[in-house]
Amino acid sequence: MMMSILQVEKLCKTYQKQTVLNQISFSLNSGEYFGLIGVNGAGKTTLLKSILDFCHIDAGYIAINHQTHTHPTARQSVAFLPEQFMPPWFLTGQSFLQHISQLRDTLYQKDHISTLCQYLDFPDEFLTKPIRHYSKGMAQKLALMSCFLQNCQLLILDEPMSGLDPKARAYLKRFLLKQKAEKKTTLFFSAHLLADVEILCDRMGILHQGELRFIGTPAECCQQFATNNLEQAYLRCIEADI
Repeated sequence: MMMSILQVEKLCKTYQKQTVLNQISFSLNSGEYFGLIGVNGAGKTTLLKSILDFCHIDAGYIAINHQTHTHPTARQSVAFLPEQFMPPWFLTGQSFLQHISQLRDTLYQKDHISTLCQYLDFPDEFLTKPIRHYSKGMAQKLALMSCFLQNCQLLILDEPMSGLDPKARAYLKRFLLKQKAEKKTTLFFSAHLLADVEILCDRMGILHQGELRFIGTPAECCQQFATNNLEQAYLRCIEADI
């Protein structure tokens, strides 16, 4: 029997009288990988922030592990990667990861960190360097490591592939698929690249003009929009009202 870890019902959010999210409803099962796609400004980041209680919602209901999302304990099982990762630049990578471990009250294990470095193609020696010397890609890898080391039940990642080169993207997807096979986590992430969603996700959602236009598997998306190409299916979905 599937256990729901995230529930969103009839979520509405407006900014300056403009509707950003309109009657958004979906659920996420434990162990499931769910990808959220949409054009720039579709409301993907706002939806993630709403789930995490980073912004006020106008209407609707959100629950994490059957607790209302505004309750602090509901988010104890969640690790979050923001779209723009801005760590304290004066810290070294190691100091930052140690700080995250302290916040989570978890043991900082060098062997675990070393393993994550290998999975994400992050040279161990960079951990001793100040973050201000990191490239965007290296900083993104550090951010991902900080999420993975928390051993949280639910990962919410906003554009996790941002800034990663092709090798790092392949490494990250391989690691996420490994985690999925071992049923170690549940993943909800936003993305722009449909290929990532097609490879990683059990289900996907298409957010367009504040509405969830589609929820289902990538294969079901292609079937519904009469094509064997997910990119074309996506275009037919968002252009249906043109």
